[in-house]
Amino acid sequence: MAEDDTTPANGATDAAAAATPPQIKQRILAQFVRDMSFENVMAQKGVDGEVKPEIKVEVNLDARKRGADNQYEIITKLKVTSTNAGSDKTLFLLELEYSGVFEIEGVPEQQMHPYLMIECPRMTFPFIRRIVSDVTRDGGFPPLNLEQIDFVAIYRQQLALRAAQQKKADA
Repeated sequence: MAEDDTTPANGATDAAAAATPPQIKQRILAQFVRDMSFENVMAQKGVDGEVKPEIKVEVNLDARKRGADNQYEIITKLKVTSTNAGSDKTLFLLELEYSGVFEIEGVPEQQMHPYLMIECPRMTFPFIRRIVSDVTRDGGFPPLNLEQIDFVAIYRQQLALRAAQQKKADA
């Protein structure tokens, strides 16, 4: 019987091992509301006529390195404005800053920024969605269930904005 040698003589296993990406380890150490404000303008000022709410959601992201090794804080900032269609009168305004503290290992340095700005907010988003739903419901409105946010698109918009600002500064 012939020997079964599955290792190629040309050293392909060494190259394959070198080409495999490092194992990414990520843990959420903490998550919390940094700041939140809800104004029920409709209750304060009243609304004339029929109410047809229109919702506008603005999202901003921020990432910060923390003092400990491999720890980062990601802040998702939401501004949710509901106006009455046709009159542009504000019904309510919700501002929320939600932080997640992550411990991340194994992400190459050149990929860390997109990882922090896309993957980390994606992980905290279900908690943000729940807070927005509860606050709007407790504020006297139907619960607002946010649609899934495309963090890749937000990241690309921020890169394009930064590039345009840099181009303008260089001109």
